[in-house]
Amino acid sequence: MTATLIPSTLSDHGLRWQHSLGKLGTAFYTELKPTPLPEPYWVGSSTQVGKLLNLPSGWNTSAHWLDALTGNLSLEGGRSLASVYSGHQFGVWAGQLGDGRAILLGESDGHEIQLKGAGLTPYSRMGDGRAVLRSSIREFLCSEAMHGLRIPSSRALCVTGSDAPVRRETLETAAVVTRVAPSFIRFGHFEHFAHTDQHAELKTLADYVIDKFYPQCRKSDQWQGNTYVALLAEVTRRTAEMVARWQSVGFCHGVMNTDNMSILGLTIDYGPFQFLDAYDPAHVCNHSDHQGRYAFYKQPNVAYWNLFCLGQALLPLIGEQEQAIAALETFKELYPQAFARQMAAKLGFAKAREAHRSVIEDIEKLLAAERVDYTIFWRRLSHWAEHCDCSDASVRDLFMNRTAIDDWLVTFSAQTRSEDAGHDAYLMLRSNPKYVLRNHLGELAIRAARQKDFSKVAELLKVLERPYDEHPESEHLADFPPDWAGGIEISCSS
Repeated sequence: MTATLIPSTLSDHGLRWQHSLGKLGTAFYTELKPTPLPEPYWVGSSTQVGKLLNLPSGWNTSAHWLDALTGNLSLEGGRSLASVYSGHQFGVWAGQLGDGRAILLGESDGHEIQLKGAGLTPYSRMGDGRAVLRSSIREFLCSEAMHGLRIPSSRALCVTGSDAPVRRETLETAAVVTRVAPSFIRFGHFEHFAHTDQHAELKTLADYVIDKFYPQCRKSDQWQGNTYVALLAEVTRRTAEMVARWQSVGFCHGVMNTDNMSILGLTIDYGPFQFLDAYDPAHVCNHSDHQGRYAFYKQPNVAYWNLFCLGQALLPLIGEQEQAIAALETFKELYPQAFARQMAAKLGFAKAREAHRSVIEDIEKLLAAERVDYTIFWRRLSHWAEHCDCSDASVRDLFMNRTAIDDWLVTFSAQTRSEDAGHDAYLMLRSNPKYVLRNHLGELAIRAARQKDFSKVAELLKVLERPYDEHPESEHLADFPPDWAGGIEISCSS
């Protein structure tokens, strides 16, 4: 048998590299290559992201692409590097951090492509530079699920696996997730250069971000023409919008450290995340979060705190502390407004009104009191609202206190019939997903994948890409969670 020759680089890949981050200078990164993994295999892939990157047809069945996206084969023209940043972790300054296991392959047509789990970097600290199959599947699926929910997020191209052992709490196997975003720059990048008094580099980084992603900040008449205050204000706006969307669908990030906050207002770094099953505002999804710092209801305030850390880092450029505070204080108006819009849409109203506030607050209290399944409630309400039929018990059957929910439904129905309400039941169906990535669904896909059965990953991806559609062939994925789901523990270990 003739041996197949494996090339050292993949040349026919369709990517058009720019490497704009690599032009900033070596203070920002270390150039290095990924560390290969033995005998990789495909676990899951997104054809949507493949099209976004203009990858050639058949890339996700190609042995050469498999090697390239595992870190075993270079992409011609690529320039792989790991960036340095710092940050606050669980509210405490952690010092220098950086891409400890993520390696940027380059930037093509405005999309950075990163391999997570690609091996040791100078910023790995005590880590091994690897990711495990468990966490890689979760990040892959959740990245695409968030995009399907229209929540700003990094994307995921694929997951590849290897039977190479990786030690966490137990012995697991290695995997690499290829993630994609316009930029992976974090609040922590700015904190790093501010903390180390590298103000020239801080300005270089800020100017890069402004010129590439926020050019309007140089033209704005607001903030007395201070470009860096305008940047802080725009990041504040995007962050407020992102977190409002999290809260509206019951998404818990789990580890909102400043090094996990995107300068573009994207959801990044999917570690111990969770979508709520029972509605519990105080739910803490991260079993490493012993103090409950990142409980679900605290996420808006944590985002606000993180923005203040960013503001402190930008202060050498802003100059006037009062201006920085004024920009940050806009969060107090922007977040409630964004959340009100999201919740109004869940009720079927295109515009948020003061009259909606009590309706929203009352149903949140009812949901919390009885720990009603959050996703199922809103989806059932969406169908119920099409007819407002009192004989339809699908919503009230979720509650023990029938009188309370009946009274609430009467109030809600009255609002939908108001002459100027403009209620739209179809808007409810487009705002209340039928499918979210519940913990137990991810766990079942992971268990199957460990046995080399990747069909559950593919099935989940299909419904999560279009979570508002019915998908009658996958109804079981919208069921109540089983009893054992409450025992699933997720932590920062990945």
